[in-house]
Amino acid sequence: MLMVGNLFIFMSFQMLIPTLPPYIKSLGASGLEIGLVTALFSIGAVLSRPFIGYMLEYRTRKPLVLAGAAALLAITIVYPLSSMIFIFLLFRFVHGLAWGFSTTVNGTAAVDVIPKSRLGEGMGYFGLSVTLGMIIAPSLGIYLFGVTSFNNLIYISCALGLIAIGLLAAVRYHTPQSVTNTKKEDLTFSYVGSLVEKLSWYPAFITMIATFGYGSVVTFIVIFGEERGIEQIFLFYLFNAIMASVSRPISGKWFDQKGPKGLIIVCSVLTFSGLWVLSFSHTNAGIAAAGILFGIGFGSLLPTLQSWTLSMTPDNRRGVANGMYFSAIDFGIGLSGIVFGILAQFVETGVLFQISSIFLLIPVVLTLLEGKLSKKEHLVLKENT
Repeated sequence: MLMVGNLFIFMSFQMLIPTLPPYIKSLGASGLEIGLVTALFSIGAVLSRPFIGYMLEYRTRKPLVLAGAAALLAITIVYPLSSMIFIFLLFRFVHGLAWGFSTTVNGTAAVDVIPKSRLGEGMGYFGLSVTLGMIIAPSLGIYLFGVTSFNNLIYISCALGLIAIGLLAAVRYHTPQSVTNTKKEDLTFSYVGSLVEKLSWYPAFITMIATFGYGSVVTFIVIFGEERGIEQIFLFYLFNAIMASVSRPISGKWFDQKGPKGLIIVCSVLTFSGLWVLSFSHTNAGIAAAGILFGIGFGSLLPTLQSWTLSMTPDNRRGVANGMYFSAIDFGIGLSGIVFGILAQFVETGVLFQISSIFLLIPVVLTLLEGKLSKKEHLVLKENT
C-alpha cells in the first residue's frame, strides 16, 4: 500500500517535470530562468529536509506522511495562477519545500517495515514506485502537454494526488521503538546535524555527483526533442520504465549478497553510455536505445546508493540519512539546472548531454578509490545487515 501510494505521489509530481521548462519558456523565460525552474525547487527541498529528519527522530509516521502528501496537492492546485515568471518560480520554491518533506517521510516509513537482512531487495522494490513514477509520468505529461492545456495537466496531477492521499491513509505504519521511546525534549535540534548523517555521507556524496550528470536530461530532454524534430520523445521514458522494472529486483538482490561497489560501477557506466547515445539520437530508435541504457543503469544506481546509505545508519537516524540522500539528489539536479541552463545559451543540447556524461564517470572513480570502511562504519554496516 505504501509503494502504490508513493507511486501516485511521484506520478502526480513527475508528470509536471518535463512540461514546466517548455511552459515557462512560452511565457518568455530565458535559458537561466528555465534552469531556475529546477534549481529553486531543489533548493527548497534541501532546506526543508533537516527539519523533517529531526521530526522523524521522535514522531510517528502516519501524520507526517499524510501532511506531506496534502502539502504537495495544495501547491499543485495553485500553479494555474502563475502566469508571471516571478510568481511561477516562487511556487516552484514552495513546491520544493513540500517535496523535501514528503519524500523524506515516505522513504523512512518504507525502510521501517523492511527486514534488515533484505534491505537492498526491499528498497529496490519500494524504489520501483519512485522509478516508475519518475519514468512513466513524464511521458504521460509530455503527451498531455501536446494534446491539451497546461491547466488540464494540473487538474489531472491533482486527481493523482488525491488518490495518493487515500492510499497512504490506509497504510499500516511501523515506527521503531527507539523513536517511540524518544521525546522531543530529549533532543537538541542542529540544522547541520539533521542535514548530514556522518556515518553514511559518502554514498550520499556519490549520489549528488551522479544526479548532477542526470540533471541535464531532466531539464532539457523535451527541448532536445523539439530541436531534433523527434516527435516520440516519450519513448525514452517508456523504455526507461520497462528496463528499470526488470532490472531493479535483480540489482536489489545483488546488493544484499555482494554489496554496492560493483553495482555502482556497472550502473554508472551504463548511464554514461546512455547519455552519449541520447546526444547522437535523431530518430525514435535512438531515443529508445538511450532509454534502455538509462533504465538498466540509472534505474538501479539510485536505489543502490540509497540502500548503501541506509545500511550504514542506526535506526533512529534513518530519517536524517534519508533526508540527506534525497537532498543529495535534489542538490545535484538543482545545481545541474543552473550550470547547464547557462551553458545552454552557448552550445547545442546534445553537447550538453555529452558534457554532463563526465559526471557519471566520477562515481566510478570514487568507488574504485574508496578504501576500506572505518571500523566504526563496518560495525554499523554489519549490525544493520
